[in-house]
Amino acid sequence: MYQTLIAPFDNFSFMRMALVGVLALALINGPIGLMLLMRRMTLVGNVLSHAIVPGAALGFVMVGPSMAVMGLSGFVSGVVVAILAGVATQLTPLRQDVNFVAFYLLSLTAGSLLVLAFGSNVDLMRVFFGTVLAIDLGVLAMIAAIATVVLVGLAVFYRPLLVDGFDPRFLGSVAGGTDVYAGMFMAMVVATLVANFLALGTLLAVGPLLLPAAAARCWAKRLGAAMALSVLLGAVGGYAGLLMSLHANMPSGPSIVLADGIIFVISLAASGRWSVMSSFKARGISP
Repeated sequence: MYQTLIAPFDNFSFMRMALVGVLALALINGPIGLMLLMRRMTLVGNVLSHAIVPGAALGFVMVGPSMAVMGLSGFVSGVVVAILAGVATQLTPLRQDVNFVAFYLLSLTAGSLLVLAFGSNVDLMRVFFGTVLAIDLGVLAMIAAIATVVLVGLAVFYRPLLVDGFDPRFLGSVAGGTDVYAGMFMAMVVATLVANFLALGTLLAVGPLLLPAAAARCWAKRLGAAMALSVLLGAVGGYAGLLMSLHANMPSGPSIVLADGIIFVISLAASGRWSVMSSFKARGISP
């Protein structure tokens, strides 16, 4: 058991770095992912994860594979795409999801062409799938800084962000316009996706954001409990994914998302109408 579960992190510094990184990501993926589910904005989260691509690619073209520059330019790119999609929704008869999908396709294509024009297929794969096991102190500090800012912002503005998610009209009548809080939440989502991008790349960034949150909703009804459980499940998925990657010689990023997906499938099966737990509840038994 020690050789399988603990020794990899005891013997290899890159495994310890990766573990600290995925644990820091779990802290912000849990609450932000739950609020995305509550707002029914999972498609938006997926689109914004790809909206980072052109900014990250532009940063790569300007200074090379610098994660700091790529992360900052990716954040700017994600915010710009979110603003453009919102403006297009206000000025055109198209729905928000249609506009987001259109900008998602444009962002993904533009970013891919930029990387391929000034780099190689290896660089493109690094942007898309990340390098979790190559996290260094600089990248870890960036992830920790983003996590700190997002968590502090969420703690300070938790109530208005929560109310804006399920009753924006009431919030507007009490606190004025809700555009500020909607924009603030979108900035938090983009920042969280950038933190995931630094470790997992753009294609996989949304996996640890949404899968543990969806799994937590299968077990907990209250939002606070679901957030805490989502953080725990995300941490377990990250830990299991790193071990799976090392022992089975699998890519680290996809292994983490696969572990999160397995947790989600198990949670879904345990909470379904046909599950043992539901049959107990139907009989008035609390297992």
